[in-house]
Amino acid sequence: MRRNKTVTIREALNEYRSEMNIDTRLKEVGLINSWEEIAGKAIAKRTSRVYLKEGKLIIYLTSPVVRNELIMAKESLRERLNEQAGEELVKEVILR
Repeated sequence: MRRNKTVTIREALNEYRSEMNIDTRLKEVGLINSWEEIAGKAIAKRTSRVYLKEGKLIIYLTSPVVRNELIMAKESLRERLNEQAGEELVKEVILR
């Protein structure tokens, strides 16, 4: 016997993601995972840690030379990251 208000698994998962606000977090994780693709292998090799907190992308670098290069290209890096995410997730880039 089939119920009147049955939903597909896809619909149930989409509703759950919406209710729990998981979509934004999934985009943030995807953005962090694509760091090497966005920044390039040379910069990614000299990055020790990358995380996103409250719209601020915090990047820990092991090379002062790369840090200086990224300081000059902060705005273009932020734009590329947001383009990759499909929305404005990164409001500020902080280099350490």
